[in-house]
Amino acid sequence: MPIYEYLCDDCEKEFEELVFGDPKVICPYCGSARTGKLMSRCRHKSGGGGDTVGTAAPVSSGTGSSCSGCSASSCAGCH
Repeated sequence: MPIYEYLCDDCEKEFEELVFGDPKVICPYCGSARTGKLMSRCRHKSGGGGDTVGTAAPVSSGTGSSCSGCSASSCAGCH
């Protein structure tokens, strides 16, 4: 199931939403339609042992070489 994380631009709360297609996502806290999709937290294994979990970050429209939401050197490390 496609569950995405969003951030409301008005009340600045994060929430998850089950989304099919590309509908307008409404904030469940304040009812605003001014929401933006976040990059999901990712988990990857570092060389030193143990898992590292990144934090959610807004998805940028640019084409950066690394995820803005975690410490992996590339998005391939997240997926």
